[in-house]
Amino acid sequence: MKLSVVIPAYNEEKCLPATLDAVSAEFERSSAGELIVVDNDSTDRTAAIAEENGAIVLREAEHNIARVRNAGAKQASGDVLLFIDADTRVKAGLIERIAREMSDPACLGGAVMVSYDEPIPSLTHYYLQFCIVAGRVMGIRNGAAQFCRREAFDELGGYDETIFVGEDIDFQYRLNRLARSRGGRTAFITDPPVVTSARRFVHFGLIRTIFYSHPITLLLACRTRRLWRSWYEDAVR
Repeated sequence: MKLSVVIPAYNEEKCLPATLDAVSAEFERSSAGELIVVDNDSTDRTAAIAEENGAIVLREAEHNIARVRNAGAKQASGDVLLFIDADTRVKAGLIERIAREMSDPACLGGAVMVSYDEPIPSLTHYYLQFCIVAGRVMGIRNGAAQFCRREAFDELGGYDETIFVGEDIDFQYRLNRLARSRGGRTAFITDPPVVTSARRFVHFGLIRTIFYSHPITLLLACRTRRLWRSWYEDAVR
């Protein structure tokens, strides 16, 4: 199995080094893979840091996370694609665990459980923990770390570029449906989880966090770009 790791990155010079270090350490533990960073028109040292760490660096100027993910997948040569957010660190053993899941031909892909790396105000923390539990019950899986077979990705047409937020949840839903139609399955890896930054939720506070993460908001406004300035033009860094 050849694994291509795709990392979309916009002005991520602070978080990206730790993310790349964690992926590189995993490559040393297992068979080496391909590391691709898609620089989303950054104005800081994101691209330079990626190049210094041996990543293949692509450029995508359009601020649309689905388009950025798809740009990386288009250039990837692996038969399994792993999408990791630029502020997300993989733990030891994750790539080996993904390889074990993907050794089953019935498994088309899956997602990895998320944990957060910094103190979060109590109420926001409890809300996020509730979201994690509710998501597991309802089968909602976000894309801080998401993987799939290349042929399944191509069959689904990749991420939906008309969606400006929640494109990861939409993709996982469609992947699950494809797997069921084939009598296959998807995986949800809980051990080890990935560690991602809570900076956006700390900055937002409880009320804005609830608003931006609520399923109704995502369903009704995922295609309304102007609502998601905090994900794009005014991104928290």
